[in-house]
Amino acid sequence: MAYLPLRRRASLLCAAAVFASTQLAAETADTIYHGGTILTIDDDNPVVEAVAVADGRILSLGAEAAVLATADGDTRRVDLEGRTLLPGFVDSHGHAYLIGLQAVSANLLPPPDGNGRDIPNLQTLLTNWVEENPETLEQFGWIVGFGYDDSQLAEQRHPTRQELDAVSTEYPVVIIHQSGHLGVGNSKALALAGITAESDDPPGGVIRREAGSSEPNGVLEETGFFQLLLPFIGGLSDELQDSLVVAGTRFAASFGYTTVQEGRAMQMGLDAMRRVAERGDLAVDLVAYPDMLAVQDIAPSLAYQNRFRVGGVKLTIDGSPQGKTAYLSQPYFHPPHGLPADYRGYGAIDEATAMAAVEKAFANGWQILCHANGDAAIDQFIEAVRAARAKYPDVEVRPVLIHGQTLRLDQVDDLKALKIFPSLFPMHTFYWGDWHRESVLGPVRADNISPTGWLLERDMMFGSHHDAPVALPDSMRVLSATVTRRSRSGDILGPEHRVPVATALKALTIWPAWQHFEEDTKGSIEPGKLADFVILSANPLEVPEDALDGIVIEQTIKEDRVIYRR
Repeated sequence: MAYLPLRRRASLLCAAAVFASTQLAAETADTIYHGGTILTIDDDNPVVEAVAVADGRILSLGAEAAVLATADGDTRRVDLEGRTLLPGFVDSHGHAYLIGLQAVSANLLPPPDGNGRDIPNLQTLLTNWVEENPETLEQFGWIVGFGYDDSQLAEQRHPTRQELDAVSTEYPVVIIHQSGHLGVGNSKALALAGITAESDDPPGGVIRREAGSSEPNGVLEETGFFQLLLPFIGGLSDELQDSLVVAGTRFAASFGYTTVQEGRAMQMGLDAMRRVAERGDLAVDLVAYPDMLAVQDIAPSLAYQNRFRVGGVKLTIDGSPQGKTAYLSQPYFHPPHGLPADYRGYGAIDEATAMAAVEKAFANGWQILCHANGDAAIDQFIEAVRAARAKYPDVEVRPVLIHGQTLRLDQVDDLKALKIFPSLFPMHTFYWGDWHRESVLGPVRADNISPTGWLLERDMMFGSHHDAPVALPDSMRVLSATVTRRSRSGDILGPEHRVPVATALKALTIWPAWQHFEEDTKGSIEPGKLADFVILSANPLEVPEDALDGIVIEQTIKEDRVIYRR
């Protein structure tokens, strides 16, 4: 559907919210939460003692005695026992379907999220997964590992197909890089994908070769890697596809997310999400953004059906900075082995395709999320939005820049002028901050990745995301990285871009709710909004900043129903 003009839509929603609040005020509470700290993420009323809920929505909040007055004999009282309650987290960018794949694959992540320290260790983890998951292997027919990171391996390189052949020659083996933009296949997987010495590099991708030969070494980038995955994903039954959706959304809920995003849906995943929703098996709200260059079935809506809706479309312009496939305006600090010193990465699509895609989104009134990591790719998105806004000045789709890792200062000004919402990835500072400084970008550019400080100087909203399965959908790790920007080695990357905890909490709640056109029902604890909550073991405003990542998710509550309990 085409979105209403922003002013008219906002006035209608505000009127609806006022009506709902007035109606709720006369009701009796189903549940009252009290006995702890309640952070509302509402600047006008930031901390309260109690919250009353009726019919899955917030009835009232304030002093405990006043809120308890809404109770009767049937009201359930939830004693927080000194813990902290906040609005449920809203996923600014992630991949719910692929989180499910991560959940059922061999965990190859490096510490602290896994044990993928070196190539022999990866081989052991894959072999152990085979022994421990015979039923999954029989269902998949493939050995799949997720999350290896060449920058964290002792060998400082990708594994080869021969090293995966050592795991199995009977089964195809594929391991997915933590960025999700590269991977490695064994000889059988390459054969099933039709990737041989005679294969040309696909547009927007690379098939890496053995030294002095055209023979693939097993490592594939971008569209080349997606070609490797097709035989695996395409061979999954509907039942398995559906199970990935359920597993992914439940896993995200365990980190406090009550609204989850599938930020680049393909047709098979989109079909699975709809089937799961139709059966009533979604515990959280799930918003999908189909890849607009690959999916024809695009029907965005602001209304959920059984907790699912299509929110708009996704466009991908480039790749991954940590994988050195992002499209930069200046060369990489240290280019990948065998590439020239002026290597700047490359685009996944050309500029004409990007311009046409953004114009199509505006013409149809579709919200567009655009993956652009490198500043050259960001330039393309900015110019495409500039042209679309000039052609459709009365259309407001809240365009979103996804990642924006290497945003320049001049580009931040463009984002504000063009009303492009930045969904940034400060968690990179922890996982790849040292790698960016030492190898990818060098010390100057690395300090300014995900430049949240520049945004705050301009009074701009932003989202802070996890991009799972690139990393675990760990909300407290997201919060910690946004506040501290501390790398694995303990260095602080770009101290001027650290933000206060209260601001970082907005980037997990009310600001991504706005991003999704849902600020009137989610993102803060106010009368009439949905009773979507998360209960934390400690108050993030009071613990030392370096201890934020140690806060534990105790419960996740969707519309007054517990969907996760530690």
